[in-house]
Amino acid sequence: MKEVVNDLLEVIRLEQLEQNLFRGASRNTRQRGIFGGLVAGQALMAAGRTVDAERPAHSLHAYFLRPGDYSVPIIYDVDRIRDGNSFATRRVTAIQHGRPIFCLEASFQVEEEGIEHQTDLPDVPMPDELEDDETLRERLVDKVPESVREAFMQPRPVEFRPVNPSNAFDTSPQAPVRRTWFRIPGDFEVDVATHRALLAYCSDYGLLGTAMLPHGVSFFQPNVMSASIDHAMWFHRPFKVNEWLLYDMDSPSASGARGFNRGSIYRADGVLVASVAQEGLIRVNPPSSPL
Repeated sequence: MKEVVNDLLEVIRLEQLEQNLFRGASRNTRQRGIFGGLVAGQALMAAGRTVDAERPAHSLHAYFLRPGDYSVPIIYDVDRIRDGNSFATRRVTAIQHGRPIFCLEASFQVEEEGIEHQTDLPDVPMPDELEDDETLRERLVDKVPESVREAFMQPRPVEFRPVNPSNAFDTSPQAPVRRTWFRIPGDFEVDVATHRALLAYCSDYGLLGTAMLPHGVSFFQPNVMSASIDHAMWFHRPFKVNEWLLYDMDSPSASGARGFNRGSIYRADGVLVASVAQEGLIRVNPPSSPL
């Protein structure tokens, strides 16, 4: 895992081409296109590189426009929309082959004191009481169709420990709720902007699949077409992505071939650090043959 973690830390750092222009490397994760979390994390990093460090990102709102091509780099064009006394706003367009594949707007704020409240950490086992996702996947590998086995077993830079593990190939309906502890393992030291970009990366894991749980479908079924449409995120309090975080996800609605998903991210000490919302395309066609 150390190798894939180091690779993620490398690709989340961007090459600056001009004052507001950055280039990011892409990676082949055996999916149809670039992993959406990578584009979101890099775009937030690009925006943050044009803002003073004293103003961390507090929110982002983004749309996935086209599938990314992992064989070429991604260019991030940052528009400095506004620099106020307390807030700064940036718009980022991710470009490949001369066309936008993703757009993001992010807001940054100087840190201020104010009123506070939060929802409580759900009553769940702690990560050291749970099996890691890699072990769970290895247990299922013999049941995975050959056509998707490589993608299913792809090494990940994020360590997951699901509270209620689900079998991606189980077609029985389940409640649209998913809770998973996660972290990017390692003793690396990065700044606040990088931690937030890495959390944006992590936040795309498992979220869209939550809307599939009541319908017994998954990304690995050949008759299922899915893609993230938009992604929104709010950062509430400090955190480190190399320390355990709980991702509490649910899907209150699916309609119109779209699934809507929400997530709350907590530190292990119970502090709510971020909230997430995403809608994604989910088209289910009659299966051409059994898995």
